[in-house]
Amino acid sequence: MNLQLHAVRLGLFRAWTEFRQSITTRTDQVWIVSVNGIFIVVLLFQRNADIPGTDIPLALATLPSLLGMNVMTGGWMQTATTLSAEREDGTLLRAKATPNGMIGYLVARIALSALNILLGFAIFLVFGLTLLDGLGAVGVGGWLILLAVFVVGLLATLPWGAMLGSLVKSSGAGFGLSFLPASLLIGISGIFYPISGLPDWLHPIAQIFPVYWLGLGMRSALLPDQAALAEIGESWRHLETFGMLGLWAVVGLALAPRVLRRMAQRESGSAVEERRQRAMQMGT
Repeated sequence: MNLQLHAVRLGLFRAWTEFRQSITTRTDQVWIVSVNGIFIVVLLFQRNADIPGTDIPLALATLPSLLGMNVMTGGWMQTATTLSAEREDGTLLRAKATPNGMIGYLVARIALSALNILLGFAIFLVFGLTLLDGLGAVGVGGWLILLAVFVVGLLATLPWGAMLGSLVKSSGAGFGLSFLPASLLIGISGIFYPISGLPDWLHPIAQIFPVYWLGLGMRSALLPDQAALAEIGESWRHLETFGMLGLWAVVGLALAPRVLRRMAQRESGSAVEERRQRAMQMGT
């Protein structure tokens, strides 16, 4: 059997096992329900408001934006936090010491992030199809666009999350350095309110980063053409969406293997023990 293929299979099996453990653990269940519940409450409050200049419910426009945000937070924040934590506790070192272990480890991290994001997708889409008017009218083309944006968006965020997690020295730093920038970008990218209603000087800044294009791509898939009037240029700009997400994906996939390889080469038992002692001292 091809050893690399075997490592990929082990990585997929590990991701599925960790995902099953997560959704059956009481603490994780409370976290999943509470976090997604907050956003569902936001959608409920927006049901009676419309996008300016249209008769489209604001909640219906926010829903696909939240799906895009889920890809961003899952691909970037979760990957960075998990990788930095497992670097700190020695999991990464054990993977490095196993033949083809790094391949299996990275496959597990990618697959687990995708599964967690899909769980969020399922929760929001069930809510939308049940309680929001208009989502049931989405055609096959819309669902295909949604799938394409999901895949490209995952490729545009996962490598950068992995690089960030490999560069920081602790799990706390991994969370902080991913959460703060992500929160700022979400705030200026039109996730909770049409970006056309935000100051014009924020528009070019938001369009540099993938979170804006993820939200735009998801909205283009699930909203009627009339909703594009609230977007920059009054257009869904599919070419620019896939172009920008594709650019982030290509650059990230080119840089991530080199960064992760250098990080793995520096890993040793003494380095792990040093980080562990530092963490214990900070906790006392």
